[in-house]
Amino acid sequence: MGWLDEPLRMRERGDDLARLVEAHRRERVVVCGMGGSSLAPLVIGRLAGAPLDVLDTTHPAALRRVQLDGALFVISSKSGTTVETRCQFDHLWERTRKRSESFLVITDPGSPLETLARERGVTAVAGEPTIGGRYSALSVFGLVPAALAGVDIGRLLARAEEMHDACRVADGNPALELGLSLGSGWQEGRDKVVFANPAGFGLWLEQLVAESTGKEGKGLVPAAGASADGADRQVVDAEVSDLNDLGPEFFRFELATAVAGAILGVNPFDQPNVEEAKAKTQSILDSGHVPGTVPRTGPEETVEALLAGVRPGDYIAVQAFIDPNREGELEPLVEQARATGCVVTVGLGPRYLHSTGQLHKGGPPIGHFIQVVDDAGPDVAIPKRKFGFRRLIEAQAAGDYEALKARGRPVARVKLEDL
Repeated sequence: MGWLDEPLRMRERGDDLARLVEAHRRERVVVCGMGGSSLAPLVIGRLAGAPLDVLDTTHPAALRRVQLDGALFVISSKSGTTVETRCQFDHLWERTRKRSESFLVITDPGSPLETLARERGVTAVAGEPTIGGRYSALSVFGLVPAALAGVDIGRLLARAEEMHDACRVADGNPALELGLSLGSGWQEGRDKVVFANPAGFGLWLEQLVAESTGKEGKGLVPAAGASADGADRQVVDAEVSDLNDLGPEFFRFELATAVAGAILGVNPFDQPNVEEAKAKTQSILDSGHVPGTVPRTGPEETVEALLAGVRPGDYIAVQAFIDPNREGELEPLVEQARATGCVVTVGLGPRYLHSTGQLHKGGPPIGHFIQVVDDAGPDVAIPKRKFGFRRLIEAQAAGDYEALKARGRPVARVKLEDL
């Protein structure tokens, strides 16, 4: 529950942050992280128009595009064991010829990543261990990368503190009211949460809602940009018009989601099903064999058959393990899925494994899943690993496919080039 007072602690660390920024000033910042370690910086960077990029993919094409000149690479992982982030760190460490001044680590105290940073002479910033990843937007994980990219986070934190104070009362509590609305909507069968997606805010909110509530066969299905027309949907407003709005909205939605979790009767701070896909991915990597990117399938596993099987109140999730620069090529498939009248969500892999993946496996059995893969092209090596990034992303796709099938979820797989 450390996130409840983190805005106040971060304001007290203002001088320390200023010194950190001065010591690590670069032309641009690249955050290497997944889920809660990357989505808040992504949103802040977009709204501020800051030179801040996020690398949250294992696709070889994306790794090949990374430019080294003028970059500070922020390696961010609370646990310090996130496989994607550790592989990115090792790869970039070799490419930069082990220049410690090109890196900064953010991780919880005592993590394996902190130990590695110390060995490599890289500065490590300690996170607050009483905060879970998806509740860390107003902690060092969300704010340090933004500050390093030149964003003035002072006003953002001041506005967050105002929301913090407003949420300490019973009457007119904005977070409590939102959480009660989300929970009562779910009780009434409106389990799809529709909201706009200003500057990618929906990506952050998507993880918060899906991973916090999607478990024990229950859950709220976040649907950024979806139509509000449907008896299974409720609409929430993300009041984000400029950078400083993010502070209060981060806090309001964090507390509201915790309230909604209480109404659903789930623990909003765990993610019991996230490890399923990770374990299957690791098993595939350990075996030395990765299944074909598109397995031989029967008619029941075609996209057309899957879409024909949806019912009112279901949702369709497009899960794309593709080059992020090709996301626009998914649009024909997305439109085909929307023609069913159901809510459609789109997630890029492996990012969504750290976001909506918990909901897909632990939430209500109303999801229909279409996995999209592409030709990843030439491999990119990962130092001291028996596999490269191409094999890693293929194993992640195959691992999640197998995890969904093991739970009896309807799932089809198709090549991007065949859409």
